[in-house]
Amino acid sequence: MKGVLESLVRGLGNGSVYALLALGFVIVYKATRVISFAQPAFMIAGAVAVSHLAGTTGFYLAVPLAALLVAGLALGVERVAIRPMVGRPVFVVAIITLGIDVVVRVVVNGFIGLDVRQVGDPWGLSLVEVGGLAVQQRWIAMLLTTAVLVSLLFAFFRYTRYGLAMRAAAFDQETALAQGVSVGMVFALSWALAGGLAAIAGTFAGTGQGVDQLTWIIALKALPAIIVGGLDSLGGAVIGGLAIGVVESLVQSYQGDLAPWLGQNFAVVTPYAVMLLVLLVRPYGLFGTPEVERV
Repeated sequence: MKGVLESLVRGLGNGSVYALLALGFVIVYKATRVISFAQPAFMIAGAVAVSHLAGTTGFYLAVPLAALLVAGLALGVERVAIRPMVGRPVFVVAIITLGIDVVVRVVVNGFIGLDVRQVGDPWGLSLVEVGGLAVQQRWIAMLLTTAVLVSLLFAFFRYTRYGLAMRAAAFDQETALAQGVSVGMVFALSWALAGGLAAIAGTFAGTGQGVDQLTWIIALKALPAIIVGGLDSLGGAVIGGLAIGVVESLVQSYQGDLAPWLGQNFAVVTPYAVMLLVLLVRPYGLFGTPEVERV
């Protein structure tokens, strides 16, 4: 039982990273109806920015600074590459975000080099005993940070003027325009928020083991998270990310004993297996909004 609980805590910690990335995907999608495949690049850019800043400012100041820098980068990308494409087919814009991802990652890889860069976190792989369970400090930090950020984000959407504007534009852009909402501002803010969240997720993905040129692959696990939770559901993104993390952790711990015939490293493909199972039952995800088309 102790091992199961420790696996759950590890899964929730890693799932927090997936949840932050998934929130970025969903925020951009709800605002623009485009899936931004540039999130992996923003994730790795944030982690690398923290690795460079932490030596000068300290880790705790480097993280929000890096989030602001990557949010500014995402805002610039939206202004230069995405805004001129408004009105074009969604598929075309999605392909452009793939190009943005490649370009940004190539530039960031120059700052990484061939070695692993440490992000300067104060926890490393240190263990702490919580209720008799041996858990890594970084998992607790991931969970607490994600809980705070998700709470602030939901409060922002519910109680602030800009948050209400983003909700209105996500519901119906034409009606929002008629009510005086600047849809261009909504697009820009959605990209900035997604970039900042990806930067923080990348930082936590690099805690303990550091970041290298392949760390961006972690962001791909956020795609099953948003499919499981629902592509247009912020709450679903959080639940989907945590669920993917927990399932992946449990499979990693027990699949070798219970189902060795699945082969080694089956946990790597577990998120996508869960995604396929959910799609078979609920094509719009657990919390997604079904779209009904009349013919």
